[in-house]
Amino acid sequence: MLHDRILVRMPTDEAERRSSGGILIPSTAQQQKRLIWGEVVGAGPNVRSVEEGDRVLFSPEDRHEVEVQGEDFLILRERDIHAIAAPRVEPGSTGLYL
Repeated sequence: MLHDRILVRMPTDEAERRSSGGILIPSTAQQQKRLIWGEVVGAGPNVRSVEEGDRVLFSPEDRHEVEVQGEDFLILRERDIHAIAAPRVEPGSTGLYL
């Protein structure tokens, strides 16, 4: 990866979901402003707050898709990330950088 770019593996669960009220949401439902989580698998040398293995929250519109050895990934800029879930945070905290 170059500069401030991050390589993210997309979640593979594109199936149906349930809302907190129990309503079944089909996979074909269009949701425009929904942020999604992905796993960081690579980071450029100028990335400061994200490490490999972190989960990041981002907008699906701020992405560039790439295929590497038959697997689909996304390339994001560090500034396009809204939140980071990392196990390296000190004990007693939420584990999220917001």
